[in-house]
Amino acid sequence: MPHSNLTLVAISLLCTLGLSGCDKPGSAEQAGKSIDDAASETGKKVDATLDKYEDKVSQQGAESAQAWADTEVTTKVKTKLFGEPGLRSLQISVDTVGGVVTLTGTADSQANSDKASAIAMAVDGVENVVNQLTLTATQ
Repeated sequence: MPHSNLTLVAISLLCTLGLSGCDKPGSAEQAGKSIDDAASETGKKVDATLDKYEDKVSQQGAESAQAWADTEVTTKVKTKLFGEPGLRSLQISVDTVGGVVTLTGTADSQANSDKASAIAMAVDGVENVVNQLTLTATQ
């Protein structure tokens, strides 16, 4: 809920509590104290709700930043593999999650499979490489 809506809810609640305090017998001081107590409690609840909202927005921002970083790493790895002579790079798929690059698809030799891993590992932002390439016979 946006901050302005929470403020309106809090003000409405305070007005309702204030009016209900006026209907009760007793001094104006008691009604004022009731309003002050209600305002304090409402303020605490609004603050807690805003804290939860801000935490959620921060978490989503961090997740989005990680997704962008992973996309950038995947693109860099694909570019490096495509530019490497001798690799059948169109047969290699690249996926990145949390800086861990997973290579899937086929390679025509163990040497090319190892080369693909080394190229991926050399890219900035790569934390680890999981090589799941399968070897195929050279045609």
